This record gives sequence, C-alpha cells and structure tokens, in this order.
Amino acid sequence: MRLIACGSVDDGKSTLIGRLLNDAHGLPDDEVATLAADSRRVGTRGGEIDYALALDGLAAEREQGITIDVAHRYFSTATRRYILADAPGHEQYTRNMATAASRADLALVLVDARKGVVAQTRRHTCLLALLGVPEVVLVVNKMDLAGYSREAFEAITRDYAEFAAKAGLGSAGAIPTCATLGENVVARAESMPWYAGPSVMERLEETRVDGERVARGGFRMPVQSVMRFDDGTRAYAGMASGADLARGERVVVLPSGREAQVDAILGPSGELPRAAAGQSVALKLSEHLDVSRGDLVCAASRPASVATQFDAHVIWIGDEPLLRGRDYLVKCGTRSATATVSPVRHKLNVETLEKI
Repeated sequence: MRLIACGSVDDGKSTLIGRLLNDAHGLPDDEVATLAADSRRVGTRGGEIDYALALDGLAAEREQGITIDVAHRYFSTATRRYILADAPGHEQYTRNMATAASRADLALVLVDARKGVVAQTRRHTCLLALLGVPEVVLVVNKMDLAGYSREAFEAITRDYAEFAAKAGLGSAGAIPTCATLGENVVARAESMPWYAGPSVMERLEETRVDGERVARGGFRMPVQSVMRFDDGTRAYAGMASGADLARGERVVVLPSGREAQVDAILGPSGELPRAAAGQSVALKLSEHLDVSRGDLVCAASRPASVATQFDAHVIWIGDEPLLRGRDYLVKCGTRSATATVSPVRHKLNVETLEKI
C-alpha cells in the first residue's frame, strides 16, 4: 500500500508517521537509539523521543520544525508492505505533496483538533480528489490539547465531510488521535472511550488495495521496448494496466489501429496464461506488425480513444505561468508529444471549489 500523510503545517504528520513506524516495530533498534540521541539534541519534547525526527531528516527541516521535502519510509506487517510518504504541509511546498499523492492508494488527512479544517486542509483535499486517490481518512490529531473533546472531534468531522463530499471524495472515515502519546495510532486509546472505531494502523490493515489504480477500461500496455529472438519472432514489452488480458485474445495497436491475436504472454519466469495490472510482460502476436516504443497495445474489444485534442483538469506547479499558444511536452505512457494549450475554460478555487 502506498500511503501519504498530508494536511496543514504543524498538524503532526511527521510525528504520526514516526509513531506509527515505532509502535508497529518498523524502526530498527539502532535507528531508535539514534532517534533518541537526536531528540535530546534538537528535539522539541524536552528530551523525550521526538518521533517527527524519524521523517524530517533535512537540516532545514530540523531547524524550522517543518517538513519541506517528501520523506518516504518502508515497513511491513503480517498483512502487507507499506510505503509511507510524509508530505509537507506548508503552502510553499504544495507541489511536493501533489507529486507524492499522484501514486497513493490511501491518504491520511491530518487536522489539528484545536484549529479544525483550515485553508491548507481544503487545498490538499482538493488535490487528492483531482488526483483520484481512492481512499481518504481524516485524522483529528492533538486531541489531548483539545481536552479529548468528543464535541470538537464531531464538529471537525462534519465540517470536513461536507467539504470532501463537495470535492467528490465521498464518505471519509475519521479517527481521533494523539500522535505524541501514540493514542489511536496503533493501540486503542483509553482516554477516548466515546470512540469505538479502529486505530490508524487497524484502518490501514483493513483497507483493500485493488492493485493498480487505473483499473477502469480495458487492457492497456504502453510499449517500452521491442524484444527480438533468434528464431525471428518478436515480443513487445511493457507494464500492463487496466483489465486482465488472456492468451488468445485479440489486441489493437495504437495509433496504427492494426489488430492481432496474442500468441504468448511472457513474464520474468516464463510464459503466463494472462497478464494482470501492474505486471511487466512481453506479448508475442500472431502477425508481424510495425510496433515500436511509444505505441499502445489495447484490448480490441475496449480500445483507447485516439484524438488530437482533450480536456483536462491541470494542477499547475511550475514557477512560470501556463501560457496559451506555448509549446509543451505531454507525456503519455512511453510516448511524448508536443502540444499547445487552448484558452483556459476556468480556474478552480481550491479552498471554496468555486470556478473562477
């Protein structure tokens, strides 16, 4: 599972992930010892372990007490392997958050129990919706500083659920936590008996990941390379996405539009009966087609559209403005093409979701 923690600055994202790693035994003993020493030297908790330092490794991050770059950590449980991304909360580094969220299976949106939903919370939620992150969980952190108030938790939950629904995220579960004390992070919290839901770790473990996110539509495989064998046959290699493809099915190669039957599907260890989303495979076809890197192999029954124009919501993170008429490179699978931007239809106010 690819996981991202996001939200406004100082909402406790780095502390939550650091605590999650520690309590789920994802930190080696020598790293815990180093973390303890760093906490005494530059920590913010009076000599106690500052779990945020497990993620904030840059000198500037430790000096300013904020996350600047996306920090990735890896750990495993008996259920699955995790890739955790700690995204910066400061508005100046929103582009880093968007990059990390583009591949996330689940997002934890942290909110300070004292502040509630703020502008950066809404901005990050809007980006999660635009990027199509399939699972979003609200984490109301620092409940100890709000007196473990059930009323405060429920008010924030209602406020966030209303905005999330407007953004198109639908229903999002909510968990009250105190990351510094580890309450409802891995273990349940006795300080909040009014909450009967799962801890953060339990919520992650029970979430089903449906393989690759782009499971809509039919089979797709951008051609990465062409393999040539001694017997004169060829195979076309790439990573499969979308629906499964079985040996014997017909495919169409775009943009040429020529069709063929799949004679064999090759995997790293030999032939496969079918190709599934996320697998790197090579396809042998019944006909010798002119196929090269950048072409797209699709299921003939559900081919992709071929067009010279398309509409898109764009998250623009460049320092220079997006300009009409300027040439830009569009990356699509393994192909790049030059494109120009037609008049922008509208801009989206990410705090109010109004079109400007």
